[in-house]
Amino acid sequence: MRALGVLDGLLQSQRGDLFPWVPVLFGVGIGLFFSLRFEPDLAHYLWGAGPGCVALAMLWRGDQQDAVVFLGWVLLLVTLGFATAGLRAHSVGAPVLQYRSYGAVEGRVIAIDRSARDRLRITLDQPFLDRIPPAQTPARLRLSLPDGAAVPRIGDRVMTTAHLMPPQGPVEPHGFDFRRHAWFQQLGAVGYTRVPVLIINRGPRDLPVEQLRQKLSTGIRSQMPVATGGFAVAITTGDRSAIPQAALEALRASNLAHLLAISGLHMGLLAGVVFGGLRLLLALAPAVAQRIDTKKLAAVGALLAASAYLLLSGMQVASTRAYIMVAMMLGAVLLDRRALSLRAVALAAIVILLLRPESLLSPGFQMSFAATTALIVIFGSLRDRLSPTGPRWLRLVTGLVLSSLIAGLATAPFGAAHFNMISHYGLLANVLAVPVMGALVVPAAVLALCLAPVGASWIGLTLMDLGISWILFVANWVAALDGAQGAVPMPPAPVLPLVAFGGLLLGLWRGRLRLLGVPVLIGGAMIWYGNPRPAVLAAPNGGIVGVLTAEGRALSRAKGHGYAAERWTENDGSLQTQEEGAQLWPLIAGPEAPGKSVTAYLAATDQRLTHVMGKAAAEAMTECAADEVIISAKPVAPVGGCLVFDEDALHRMGSVQMDAEGRWTSAQDVVGTRLWSRDPVKSRSSH
Repeated sequence: MRALGVLDGLLQSQRGDLFPWVPVLFGVGIGLFFSLRFEPDLAHYLWGAGPGCVALAMLWRGDQQDAVVFLGWVLLLVTLGFATAGLRAHSVGAPVLQYRSYGAVEGRVIAIDRSARDRLRITLDQPFLDRIPPAQTPARLRLSLPDGAAVPRIGDRVMTTAHLMPPQGPVEPHGFDFRRHAWFQQLGAVGYTRVPVLIINRGPRDLPVEQLRQKLSTGIRSQMPVATGGFAVAITTGDRSAIPQAALEALRASNLAHLLAISGLHMGLLAGVVFGGLRLLLALAPAVAQRIDTKKLAAVGALLAASAYLLLSGMQVASTRAYIMVAMMLGAVLLDRRALSLRAVALAAIVILLLRPESLLSPGFQMSFAATTALIVIFGSLRDRLSPTGPRWLRLVTGLVLSSLIAGLATAPFGAAHFNMISHYGLLANVLAVPVMGALVVPAAVLALCLAPVGASWIGLTLMDLGISWILFVANWVAALDGAQGAVPMPPAPVLPLVAFGGLLLGLWRGRLRLLGVPVLIGGAMIWYGNPRPAVLAAPNGGIVGVLTAEGRALSRAKGHGYAAERWTENDGSLQTQEEGAQLWPLIAGPEAPGKSVTAYLAATDQRLTHVMGKAAAEAMTECAADEVIISAKPVAPVGGCLVFDEDALHRMGSVQMDAEGRWTSAQDVVGTRLWSRDPVKSRSSH
């Protein structure tokens, strides 16, 4: 009871507005669901209903004490978050391909994009797979196309022959789990084709929005140069498939890649341009302006424009989140409320988490809400302390620099954790590029759209080309500066929750208790930078091995399995290439191994590691030493008592790693048995 009294006193004196904490507690429940190593069954959910019932009882009887009410809400929201995530995970369940397959593939094109390796990809629904029963056929699959392949249209039904496989698990035990990401997209197979894609029939008019998006994309690209046209299409329809890889890399290195994502910046600029333009036009008609509230009418028009933009953008998570934020602000204008507040941000987060609880784990969700919350909190506190002085242009420049700095600092930990990169001159690039985006590019896009019905869209597109050319110039210039990018290692799992909680304490709480956020942030940073990287890593298929050395991670092969090699070095906080990593292997190489195998000496555990590649080398591996570790891309059965991770073992365990003390951990140990990671049948090929 004394503890409740202390908590009650804190709540009454220092709590501030507790509503922004609602999505935080809801998110805690979602995070608990995804952190489990087993899939909860009905019994677990029934047991989980207990805290919810207790919470309702506490809320019913807690009207005399804030602490009881607060604890009741905590229990209830965490329980609801957990249940919502579970419901979503089961509701999107769809068949997943159980083994590698090669054969005929048929389906309807519903999306076109590019992979990280700049390969054109198509996503198919309503698929037909040769010799795979309909009950086991995935709801969707994704194929990479060969270079120079003809691009089908959205809605076309196509046919080809392709190599398919189930979505793969993390390339290291604590890494990004693509299987989980694919599960919530109902993506049950991925693969590639080396032959042309045949169009069986042109798509009917059953995907009107997607077909309109593709038509707009084609029209924009036909009237603009390649680089600026790809950028314009990305910010108009969300299609990034036409952006040259060099331009994309420059935008990432300069911290301007966020300009490509249809997020709060684009949606806010569009709504702002339409809102301001409509108010100006209505003000030019005094008879109208005197009879109606032009501000609210402009808000309705801006909301309609934002809704249309959401449809054109493909209704991705980022654009949906941005639309909800803009709709909240415009709704506040219609209701004569403050347009931008922490309550609006919290309400947008609640809606997103209710619809797509898995987005809590995405970098877009984390970075967007971190930036928005930080901007509102800091500018809200400065608004009452600073009086506007100096010329208007100076105040605008100061506001731009300050907002870029705040947003950059708020999103930096999340961006570094997810992408392992920091742009050292990102503030400079954003100060030079973002004003052009708002003052020229977005208004020109609106102008082009308005003039399109009369065939004069080229006027707006020409202005867009000028603005985008400047942005790309800034990106290339900043990316070319010495030390433009820095690499950081991947953090352990607890780091981002600690960083988020520490930042929320500082920003949302009131009184001295908010200072507890400082040691929480420091603790997260210490865990991050004090966490050692694995001494040995092996890919899920045993195709490549990486051993950590003082010079970097030595890789067992210079070509092939590049995705795993790139992720390992990025997670190490290194900028080395796969070829550079392969050049380090001879420094740790042991005695020659039979056939197509390479060996290394593990100084930390005084062991010999042998990486077996190829069928002949696996057949030659008949004996081994007791202090030897064998990693093989093929089944092996050596005699001698050594530790073996071969094709069959890695299929069950996924990727494996060894720490500096010689302890081995597998992806299965970390992920456990979830809906998206249940062990499929033994790997085989269908021909």
